[in-house]
Amino acid sequence: MESALEEIEFLALSANRVDVLRLLSEREYSRNELAAATGASQATLGRILGDFQDRSWIEHSGSEYGATATGQLVASGFTDLQEIIETEQRLRDVVEYLPTEAMGFDLERLADATITTPSQTRPNAPLSRLLELLEDADDVRTVSHAFNEQTLTVVQERATSGEQTFSGVFSQNAIEALADETELRERLETLLAADEASVRIRNEDIPLAVMVLDDVVYLLVRDEQGVLRASIDTDDEVVRSWAQNAIADYWESAEPFDDDLLD
Repeated sequence: MESALEEIEFLALSANRVDVLRLLSEREYSRNELAAATGASQATLGRILGDFQDRSWIEHSGSEYGATATGQLVASGFTDLQEIIETEQRLRDVVEYLPTEAMGFDLERLADATITTPSQTRPNAPLSRLLELLEDADDVRTVSHAFNEQTLTVVQERATSGEQTFSGVFSQNAIEALADETELRERLETLLAADEASVRIRNEDIPLAVMVLDDVVYLLVRDEQGVLRASIDTDDEVVRSWAQNAIADYWESAEPFDDDLLD
């Protein structure tokens, strides 16, 4: 009997084998239907079906083929592995910057996330993605170690006009940075005066920047030097639940905004 790794290799080395087993795990197919669905030749299908029957992964009744219970098990497990590897490939260039110690969910929940990275032609692409989401959001909640000019401007304008409710927990350093510039300080003051906005301060470091915009979770990913590396946004319900709870926890432990920070 071949080892488990040899069986994985047998399946992985042929996209046609993967496709045929996946299809047969869903319902019964004839050889002609399999040929039409996969593009494989009848000779290739003959070899694949024979190999699968030798492993008891499939069975046939008349002209119809279908997966056995163990064939369905293999198909399901291999599909899971493919999805994990695909997710890992998408996150490979940014995973070292993710605050994984503060993220209470499995990375596989980011399988369908939108990952936006800077490029030479669009160095501000992650921030542009955030501004796009902010412009459409009715309710925004966030906790962050930073509060940049563009984000502040959009939030201030929409909260002041009653188009958006906003609550945020920020590090003291983030607020002090805004207070050092007259225009930004005035925008912050206008935001704080809006009925639809509320801000709290945390003296300790905040290891992540996460925002919930209606049903979308947005993560801003920076390196140790504060350089923007990527943004990740998703509507996954597990990630959203984690983000909502994390923001609520920071909110409870944060201090009410002190006007002396703007002096």
